[in-house]
Amino acid sequence: MDCLFCKIAAGEIPSKKLYEDDQVLAFYDIDPQAPVHFLVIPKQHIPSADALTGENSAVVAHVFEVVAKLAAELGLKNGYRVVNNCGADGGQTVGHLHFHVLGGVAMGWPPFPQNDPKD
Repeated sequence: MDCLFCKIAAGEIPSKKLYEDDQVLAFYDIDPQAPVHFLVIPKQHIPSADALTGENSAVVAHVFEVVAKLAAELGLKNGYRVVNNCGADGGQTVGHLHFHVLGGVAMGWPPFPQNDPKD
């Protein structure tokens, strides 16, 4: 399989690991968008949130348990954001289910500037 995150999970491509167990891997994003920015991925190849089923969805609960543990360890006591991009229009650039965790700064909403209606 030619999946970037599968190769990272297998240790074929190096990453700055934060956490690893038999189900998931957490590592720092190579292009951080916040003072703290890491990803949590299932080791099992799941292409996107659209591919979750009754058979593979339990890993998502585990992902969020790991996110909470790491956020506490990293001192994100004032909060953090968890982002999952699904599909091309959702901004997904790697075809493997993953969750971005961003923190260390107050974040606004919406997460991106709105187009001015006068434009």
